[in-house]
Amino acid sequence: MEDRVLVIKRIRVRYQLSGCPADMRDAARRAHEHHASRCPVYRSIGGCIDITTTLEFSDS
Repeated sequence: MEDRVLVIKRIRVRYQLSGCPADMRDAARRAHEHHASRCPVYRSIGGCIDITTTLEFSDS
């Protein structure tokens, strides 16, 4: 908080991809690596707020 106002300084996004076939995971990783450049939210606030993302796979 700054002056009793909540200030967002960083955002952590965790993508969980379930049921992705093994042969498609490299494509999903590549898409994850490049999605920020096409994301309007990231492009709007990415210069002001630290945004990080992770991609996780699950077999369920």
